[in-house]
Amino acid sequence: MSRFAFHLFTPLLLLLLLGGVAEASRLPDFTQLVKDNQAAVVNISTVQKLRAGRRSPHGLHGLPELPPPYDEWLKRFFGEEGEGMPEGEAQSLGSGFIISPDGYILTNNHVIEDADEIIVRLNDRRELKAELVGTDERSDIALLKIEADEDLPTVKIGSSGRLEVGEWVAAIGSPFGFDSSVTVGVVSAKGRMLPNENYVSFIQTDVAINPGNSGGPLFNLDGEVVGVNSQIFSRTGGYMGLSFAIPIDLAMNVVRQLKEKGRVSRGWLGIYFQEVTRDLAESFGMDKPRGALVAKVVPDSPAEKAGLRVGDVIVSYDGKPVDDPGVLPPLVGQTPVGKKVQVEVIRDGEERTFRVTIQELPDADERGGTPHREGGSSFDKRLKLGVGPLDDETRESLGVEDEEGVVVNRIQPGPAFDAGIRKGDVIVMIDGKRVEDVKGFRRIVGELEEGATVPVLVHRSSGPLFLALKVPD
Repeated sequence: MSRFAFHLFTPLLLLLLLGGVAEASRLPDFTQLVKDNQAAVVNISTVQKLRAGRRSPHGLHGLPELPPPYDEWLKRFFGEEGEGMPEGEAQSLGSGFIISPDGYILTNNHVIEDADEIIVRLNDRRELKAELVGTDERSDIALLKIEADEDLPTVKIGSSGRLEVGEWVAAIGSPFGFDSSVTVGVVSAKGRMLPNENYVSFIQTDVAINPGNSGGPLFNLDGEVVGVNSQIFSRTGGYMGLSFAIPIDLAMNVVRQLKEKGRVSRGWLGIYFQEVTRDLAESFGMDKPRGALVAKVVPDSPAEKAGLRVGDVIVSYDGKPVDDPGVLPPLVGQTPVGKKVQVEVIRDGEERTFRVTIQELPDADERGGTPHREGGSSFDKRLKLGVGPLDDETRESLGVEDEEGVVVNRIQPGPAFDAGIRKGDVIVMIDGKRVEDVKGFRRIVGELEEGATVPVLVHRSSGPLFLALKVPD
């Protein structure tokens, strides 16, 4: 290398090195956050007395098989899974965090569920028995209380509402029993709805969360708790880059109610709904997919009393837009019981506003069986779809009301199959018209306009569902 080339290369190398140092200096430093909050994060273990034939709590279902000694650690912390276990004790492990100096601790409901004894281990290795103040299964939140001789270290509660996608966050917890483990990442998404989780819109992150992290805090860069680590999505049982936290705003609302009255009450609208797809939007005369499509209105519910109908598309609730149907359950659930709210819907292509008085969410919807109607089967060659009368058992199991519905008993490749209709579905509405029986089905289908896209409401084991049916030319 010539002297000229050397003198030219050296400054370039220095610039690259300095650039890398400058880039690294812009990465967040979590050391002070950990020092300030580590003492307020606790390890929670539970003991549950097992009887013969009873499964152990929080077992190893879905977790990967690990080599020794890790397999024994897992068995120690989470218990062995299986039926027919002998009498004894099972242990589970999770995390939690102290939210007040007098010893209130926030964690997940599934961490302490069915526990006969709850032990909290502090950062200084003290172990204290905890009292269960209250739990809320729907939000997966539990509130504990411990007694100590002095004020305890606490976390600072932030606001999940101000959290931004892409923001750095950190988790502290006890994955696999390793106390005070710190993992970091970014917020991947907000308002994420998960299957069978109707009242929590989760914070999604790429923070490494594993069994034992459940119930631990999720911090922002200001050292404020913005979420409660709760779930992961995994095909192996271990971390795969998708973790979910309960927003702290929701969790603290639950805490307040548990402290005040020992239970949690939620607002109730009384509908079943689904997403509006592009084809469904076209069938309802909408310019684009948005809102929550009402698939069923519960009898004597706030929605029915206010005049909402099946086929309405809710686009606004209490002044807040409902572009994604997943935002609706948390909005309704956090509405005070007795409050009157405005609900804007699209009906027959026009926007309408209803005033709904929100009631308290009941423990379960009451469903009763009804007599079935006699009648023969019918097969429509144009739609390649066959239906028959509905029996008592199917009507009761699917919650279909009396005087409506036919069951799909035959289907061939064609328009109905392409729309997603399947054998066993119960059709209760076509193009906004109630299907009362087989005769009514034939009449409504015979009136369908060629080339039109019409909404079809079916009931199946997973719930009511609208499908977009394209009538052939």
